[in-house]
Amino acid sequence: MTDLHLQPSLRECALTSKAWPFEEARKLVKRYPEGKPGGAPVLFETGYGPSGLPHFGTFNEVLRTTMVRHAYEALSGGAPTRLVAFSDDMDGMRKIPDNVPNHDMLVPFMGKPLSQVPDPFGTHESFAHHNNAMLRDFLDRYGFEYEFVSSTERYRSGAFDDALKIVLRNYQAIMDIMLPTLRKERAATYSPVLPISEKSGVVLQVPIEVVDAEAGLIRFDDEGETVTRSILGGAAKLQWKVDWAMRWVALGVDYEMSGKDLTDSVTQSSKIARALGGRPPEVLIYEMFLDEKGEKISKTKGNGLALEDWLTYGPRESVAFYAYREPKRAKQLHLGIIPGTVDEYYKFRSQWHEQPLDKQLGNPVHHIHNGAVPADTPPVTFGLLLNLVGVLGVGASKEQVWNYLGNYVADAAVTRDPELGALIDHALAYNRDVASASLVRRKPEGGEVAALRELDAALAALPADTPADEIQNIVYEIGKNEAHGFESLRDWFKALYETLLGSSAGPRMGSFIALFGIDNTRRLIAEALA
Repeated sequence: MTDLHLQPSLRECALTSKAWPFEEARKLVKRYPEGKPGGAPVLFETGYGPSGLPHFGTFNEVLRTTMVRHAYEALSGGAPTRLVAFSDDMDGMRKIPDNVPNHDMLVPFMGKPLSQVPDPFGTHESFAHHNNAMLRDFLDRYGFEYEFVSSTERYRSGAFDDALKIVLRNYQAIMDIMLPTLRKERAATYSPVLPISEKSGVVLQVPIEVVDAEAGLIRFDDEGETVTRSILGGAAKLQWKVDWAMRWVALGVDYEMSGKDLTDSVTQSSKIARALGGRPPEVLIYEMFLDEKGEKISKTKGNGLALEDWLTYGPRESVAFYAYREPKRAKQLHLGIIPGTVDEYYKFRSQWHEQPLDKQLGNPVHHIHNGAVPADTPPVTFGLLLNLVGVLGVGASKEQVWNYLGNYVADAAVTRDPELGALIDHALAYNRDVASASLVRRKPEGGEVAALRELDAALAALPADTPADEIQNIVYEIGKNEAHGFESLRDWFKALYETLLGSSAGPRMGSFIALFGIDNTRRLIAEALA
């Protein structure tokens, strides 16, 4: 075994690791070779548009950004960092989300800042406050360390006033950046500054004239009247791409991720940030999550898989595992991917403790647990639990499952391992709500009948405590018997899954039979043959 003092340090391995959080973190090390000036913390930002309920994509962005934050801290030897979750709650409401109640009450507030739109759920002072609270709630439940920042609060408090004056001073430079990117009709009325009407309360999309940049004064038309007024103190907000750039400069943002759909926004906002005298952050452009139909997940549509749904059917670490993998590849997000993801997470977790440090840093679970990876893994796979509860039926109880496990795993029913207990709850819920409708056992056909009879006879001769591997070998030998006519062992196992379990895929049959019990399995075979 290698002496500890000869092993490479975490920082040494991180400097060359191909794990994407370390690749991203190295951008920040390059940005600040000597650390951020004055010892200031490196600032990570995630943005949230509270026009709809928080969804998986929102959570995913905070999770991935946190992974890069931790990677940077490891690379820099613990340099200070901050993570800001910024809510664009000064945006005007452009459309009403499909997945909220009381649509009619929202119609009169179209175009007004989201923080001025009443809460259709009736629980908070505005629609933005409701959605902001939901965002904070599920970020808190996951244990993220972050600071919540409201756009409305920053504008109204005057915290952005100095930056707004800089925008007015550089008004023409911003127009020169934006106008070439716009259609002719849009360019004719485009303004970087969106005054909020004193008459209607609507965020106005009208041309403006800069009257006095130092005083923050502009001139514009409001319902036929020419108005001269200040944009400071929350009297106006900025157009999206200009707002993003201003925020980077005002807050000193060093790193922010964004979806592929905002690639153009990143380009233009970066140019604007430079025009304002600032430096745009380091950016990762990630691919989008898609729903089961391959369409982009949308807050307003409410399509795709909700975070709460995943947490009903799988542990929270499995959510993080799915989000970690291949951020630059589009992935579908639906209920069907949960079981496989859960088992893959535990597979990687079991491998981590046996890996050398450089391999550990490339293992997804290292970033999920920030290096504090739990030592143990459940004694059975999630897939095996699903097959068990699928055979037991939707009326199965947790106690029944514990009893089966007690026969399969030493002391399982006595120790009541909390993680295994939670996994059982997930399996029962997934079978009840998702899988049970698709579990339909078919009758055996042709050589399958003789093969099942041979399996039944072989099981009848075995003691009840026969190990899973021994049972698996018997199942293999029956499948290899040319008299049964299987072209491959895969066909034999598929037949077992379809006739005994009611699904097209399944577990190692030796493990399932050992868990379910030899006598119980023989009853399944008898039912199939009947």
